[in-house]
Amino acid sequence: MRAFFQRGGTRSMAAIRTAPASRVLVALALAALLALAPAASRAKTLIRDAEIEHALKQLLRPLANAAGMSGGSLRVLVIADDSMNAFVLDGQTVAIHSGLLLRLDRAAEAQAVMAHELAHIANGHIVRRLTNMRSAKTTAAMGLLLSAAVAASGNAGAAAGLAIGTQSTAQRLFFVHTRAEEASADQAGIRYMARAGVEPEAMVDVLNIFRGQEALSAGRQDPYVRTHPLTADRLRSIKGYAAAYAGKTKDDPEADYWFARAKGKLGAFLQNPRYTLRRVGNDSSTLAIMERAIAYHRLPDPDKAIAEMARLEAALPDDAYVLELKGQILLESRRFGPAVTAYARAVQLAPGEPLILAGYGEALLAPDTPDANRKALAVLEKARASDPYNPKLLRNLGVAYARAGNNGMASVATAERYALTGQLGTAAIHAKRAIGLVPRGAPGWIRAQDILSAAESAGVRK
Repeated sequence: MRAFFQRGGTRSMAAIRTAPASRVLVALALAALLALAPAASRAKTLIRDAEIEHALKQLLRPLANAAGMSGGSLRVLVIADDSMNAFVLDGQTVAIHSGLLLRLDRAAEAQAVMAHELAHIANGHIVRRLTNMRSAKTTAAMGLLLSAAVAASGNAGAAAGLAIGTQSTAQRLFFVHTRAEEASADQAGIRYMARAGVEPEAMVDVLNIFRGQEALSAGRQDPYVRTHPLTADRLRSIKGYAAAYAGKTKDDPEADYWFARAKGKLGAFLQNPRYTLRRVGNDSSTLAIMERAIAYHRLPDPDKAIAEMARLEAALPDDAYVLELKGQILLESRRFGPAVTAYARAVQLAPGEPLILAGYGEALLAPDTPDANRKALAVLEKARASDPYNPKLLRNLGVAYARAGNNGMASVATAERYALTGQLGTAAIHAKRAIGLVPRGAPGWIRAQDILSAAESAGVRK
């Protein structure tokens, strides 16, 4: 699981300049939120893993089609947080806490969460309130947006309210839905599920997890209840909607398979490895083998981890995600040559996966030889072209540029990395350095200027 613990946000889109008025609104509102949010909420992290993101997209695609949306432009991101929550980050991205995913039992429940959030997108609920923020597609603005989402998820609404004007204003801006919006999203989400052949009753099962939480104090509630008001009337209505589609759905073994892979990998990386080993025991399924390999890797016991990966590869020899995991375990065990070989095979099997490319580039950097460094730079530049909002990739890209003697682009990549993690002051220092080294008007120069502009709008001292 490459870049497993990263602060900040990423999203795959073309980088475009932001209009000044929009940039000012984004930077000032979000910087104020970040400055006053509790440190614990800012410390939450974004999980980037090619297999998990692919698996969740397999669950999302039929729902997007049922909603009349383009599945190719949508994505699901996972935030490493034990609490249970899900929200719309922008018009193309659904974010789900790892704590919620690990509490779900089957694919249909995960799809119920996604269907509900897709309905918020389709109905324009959060997007209308975030129009200016959603249009801010520079690296700095996108990093601030995800950081703000994480902070708001950590119940920083009161602090944000003081900074922006009133608490209710902050809550309207940051992911809190009205009861009318929730009812609308429930009905539309269940309709999408039925059209996609997904069991609508799963939405009832998900909401039953949260029953009784509204009676708790705000500090003890899961953030989902704070942002998605849950009432007895709402639950009765959902049961009625689901009953109307009873018997009109079908089993989807493919969805169950990908959900099991995503949840299994997530749990193996996040939960105590000894717990994982006890839970899977001597199970010989490919899922159990993967979980054992990860658990042994985290102990660490690299020899046993690599032995389990050999069993997994023998069972799934042409699975790019198996080869990627093998590459990661080998790389982190400092077995650089075999790691490069495993990643190269994974890239061959899945050439369009930028997160696998990013891992391959990191493996190529490890030996620090001239030939490998040249290959790493080309690979990392290609990965960035597809996914420019990956902090770990940007860190490695900066190293590759520096080793190639291109200090200007090394500073650009470093500035973008800090901007994505919400550290605009440090980002501005590197962006200013880059502007003095990169040709005026070149793409790197423009990217550095965007970071400086966002920092200046937020009142960051450089």
